[in-house]
Amino acid sequence: MEGLNEFKHMEVERSIIKKFRKGIWSKFTKGIKDYELIQENDKIAVCMSGGKDSMLLAKCMQELQKHGKVNFEVVFLVMDPGYNEVNRSIVESNAKLLNIPIQIFETQIFDIVSEIDKGSPCYLCARMRRGSLYSKAQELGCNKIALGHHFDDVIETILMSMFYGGEIKTMMPKLKSSNFEGMELIRPMYLVKEESILSWKAYNTLSFINCACRFTENCVVNDDSGGSKRAEMKRLIKNFRQTSSVIESNIFKSVENIHLNAIVGYKVDGNKVNFLDNYS
Repeated sequence: MEGLNEFKHMEVERSIIKKFRKGIWSKFTKGIKDYELIQENDKIAVCMSGGKDSMLLAKCMQELQKHGKVNFEVVFLVMDPGYNEVNRSIVESNAKLLNIPIQIFETQIFDIVSEIDKGSPCYLCARMRRGSLYSKAQELGCNKIALGHHFDDVIETILMSMFYGGEIKTMMPKLKSSNFEGMELIRPMYLVKEESILSWKAYNTLSFINCACRFTENCVVNDDSGGSKRAEMKRLIKNFRQTSSVIESNIFKSVENIHLNAIVGYKVDGNKVNFLDNYS
């Protein structure tokens, strides 16, 4: 079994560099270069939920350490917020299969959130999980945490901010923490499309947890359905793709090409600017 596991992780690594070079590896390295995500002597906590995105991120970071020109350290960090035994087992067995030396630390976030917010727990849960990851990473001497958000997450966020927030903003490729001094969040998969990740997963016959939330135990493995606003955006973007091949890339580019002289108003550091302020 150990021999098979060794062969498997080597096969997975080879697929990232060769078969999925265009869709995954090249876009992964381009994002790191374009957005200046990794510097010499960084110590980065790769935060892993056990899903396909963070598992692929971990493998890409391992490959970058092998083949990249910048020297940096990586810690593969898994926070257990209260997984059931099945989910915990899947995370651990996948890490072993893929030769990812994970460090697991436990929290009681699911229990806490279930007591505080029974109506709409997702926002609170996400904030608490992010804070716990920052805190643990800082404790381990890291200066950055890396999350597995990808291209589709970015364009879904843009649309959700417009449709449900009445504003235009996006998920940034990197962000300095306001609560943890010296810490920075980076998103190395920023340019990688979800369809490429799904193809990589299928090609290597891998199975990951998708939704480990205590409140939605019915979607333990490989279930991408759901009634959330993000799921709604996924369906909308899927329809867009059938209409035009450029719509999704144009959504992405829209937040890089904002014409301030054609905007009624905008905010800078929380302060609102109106076009009338300088109209005369």
